[in-house]
Amino acid sequence: MQDDSARGSSTPIGVAVEDLLGRIARGDRTAFADLYDATASRVLGLIRRVLVDPAQSEEVAQEVFLEVWQSAGRYEPNRGSATTWILTMAHRRAVDRIRSSQAGRDRDLRVGVRDFTAAIDDVAEQAEIRLENDRVRVAMQRLTELQRQAISLAYYEGLTQSEIAERLSIPLGTVKTRLRDGMIRLRDEMGVAS
Repeated sequence: MQDDSARGSSTPIGVAVEDLLGRIARGDRTAFADLYDATASRVLGLIRRVLVDPAQSEEVAQEVFLEVWQSAGRYEPNRGSATTWILTMAHRRAVDRIRSSQAGRDRDLRVGVRDFTAAIDDVAEQAEIRLENDRVRVAMQRLTELQRQAISLAYYEGLTQSEIAERLSIPLGTVKTRLRDGMIRLRDEMGVAS
């Protein structure tokens, strides 16, 4: 397990996101990587709650981080925290994606492209989703309580590794180890090839 100093980062644990934005505005790629590590799970979690679709959520998250890189110099600390600025940007982009999709559907309806709706087997799809959820639930039960707790906080509550460490009052390295080991075990339990 590597900590931040071992991987070559010049950013100490707990550095403010505001400070990272200032460094990013000057083109500091390491600061951008640190900011991404500190905020990615919250950004993706927020977007995913709005869009639901995982693939679209990842695309929008990528757009948000590109915008952060390009516009870090426009962040104004007197208008709110840097994290709030980033999450607001993420929410707006997610809502824009929904509006864009709806506008496209409306446009298609007007020209008649969507007049035909193919039959969808909702029952089979719902059954497949339910079976997959059951597989995940069973696999999660096979993890240690500590691994299950860390994974639940990261993936179901959208907390960053630092936030998990703070909530559980444990070192960041311990959180990273629990998440890594838990994900490896989940992968093995579910039979997913690496």
